[in-house]
Amino acid sequence: MEKSNYPELVQTIIKSHFAQLPDDATEVQLILDIERNHYLLMLVGWHNQRREYGSLIHIDIKDNKIWIQSDGTEVGVANELVEAGVPQTDIVLAFKSPFKRQFTDYAVCHLKVKN
Repeated sequence: MEKSNYPELVQTIIKSHFAQLPDDATEVQLILDIERNHYLLMLVGWHNQRREYGSLIHIDIKDNKIWIQSDGTEVGVANELVEAGVPQTDIVLAFKSPFKRQFTDYAVCHLKVKN
C-alpha cells in the first residue's frame, strides 16, 4: 500500500467504527484533523449518572508511519490496517512503552521532541 494513501485508509477505518457505535446518552465525536494527520473517535457525555470522556480511537500519522495512540476496539485497529495492506513496520503501537515495542511485530519508533 502506498504511504500517501494512509490518511484515507485511517479515515475509512475510524469512520466505520463511528458508524457501528450505538446511539445512547453518550455523545460520540469524530475528529479529523486532516491537515496535521490527527484522527480521533471520542466519547463525551454521561451514562447512568457517570461522566464518560476519552478517546475510543486515536491515530496520528508521523514520519510516514501510523501511530496508534489509543485503541478501544475489540478487533484492533492494527489488525485492520494489516488486513488493508499496511506493513507492520509502518504501524507504531504508541500505547505501548518504547521498550516494549521491540517485543511486538510492529514498528519500534521513538517520538522526536521539538525544542
